[in-house]
Amino acid sequence: MNFNEQLKKIRTYEAGKPIELVVRDFGIQTKDIVKLASNENPYGCSLKVQDAVSKIISKMAMYPDDSMMNLKAALSNRFGVNEKNLIIGSGSDQVIEFLIHAKANSSSKILMNSVTFAMYEIYAAHVGATIIKTTSQEHDLEQFYELYLKEKPSIIFLCTPNNPTGDAIDAQELFEFIKKIDDDTLVVVDGAYMEYALVKDAKKEVKPKELISNFANVIYLGTFSKAYGLGGMRVGYGIADTKIINELYKLRPPFNITTLSLEAATVALDDEEFVNDSIVKSFEEMKRYEEFAKSKNIEIIESYTNFVTLCLDDLKSSTQIANLLLQKGMIVRDLSSYNLNAIRVTVGTKEQNTKFFELIAEIL
Repeated sequence: MNFNEQLKKIRTYEAGKPIELVVRDFGIQTKDIVKLASNENPYGCSLKVQDAVSKIISKMAMYPDDSMMNLKAALSNRFGVNEKNLIIGSGSDQVIEFLIHAKANSSSKILMNSVTFAMYEIYAAHVGATIIKTTSQEHDLEQFYELYLKEKPSIIFLCTPNNPTGDAIDAQELFEFIKKIDDDTLVVVDGAYMEYALVKDAKKEVKPKELISNFANVIYLGTFSKAYGLGGMRVGYGIADTKIINELYKLRPPFNITTLSLEAATVALDDEEFVNDSIVKSFEEMKRYEEFAKSKNIEIIESYTNFVTLCLDDLKSSTQIANLLLQKGMIVRDLSSYNLNAIRVTVGTKEQNTKFFELIAEIL
């Protein structure tokens, strides 16, 4: 059977190994497995969210509110933007897919960082677009601008803070860069981890209202999968000028967000105490990773997220370390697929992190 030729160029995205597979493959009990691979909130989600969702279980038989009225109102209130400036996706990944299908085709070029969220490249391959990458590991806006002038891309992806490295761009530098980009080039600012960045350093905070008020060719992406602890609910959003949003709606399938997901995200926005507490705990625990890396002479990239990237250099193979940890019930992310000899580790609870330090010290 023949399939679309573009599929030959696409590699399957590899998500973090689920706990269930570790139980099956290594015979380790669920209670003894720690998953620090997917940057989920280790403290779960707000109790208010759990309570709200439990109360509407009976609505599962009905289609969700396709206007997403309550969630849009909550996001509008949070960011000070009009509801018409919003689109909701099944995770921010779906909004990325909409953007590429709306703006790019086989004659287009898409510019991104050399090491960044894999789905940009995968969705770009869907439409046969040419992918242009920087050579720098962290976002170098001067290099981005040089490539922009040379290649004239249709879309530029800027992931800040960046996944999987954790570095972030100063908001002022970001704005200065966008000012130099022509109006017909779509600039995507992916702020999936922005809730963490703004707590650590106010200079890194990119405010969606300010962004779209100044630039009609920019879209800001956010998600409920990280700080809000709703990875299993799959809710993301885009904030942009109405001209962009209107085009994206032509690609959005009906009922793309579940009833339970809509309720969870709406209530989650209202529990700032839970989110802030989770972020503070995460950065407190991150100090332990920094101290560990220093004691083992391991390079650690300064992170503005809820994860750390440990660069192993010639110390040991990241694939080998990730596999050895996996056999001991510790799931981390091997970054060899990004051409990095590094592992990405979600900053977990105190107990989870202690176990990680004990196991990796043993392996090293």
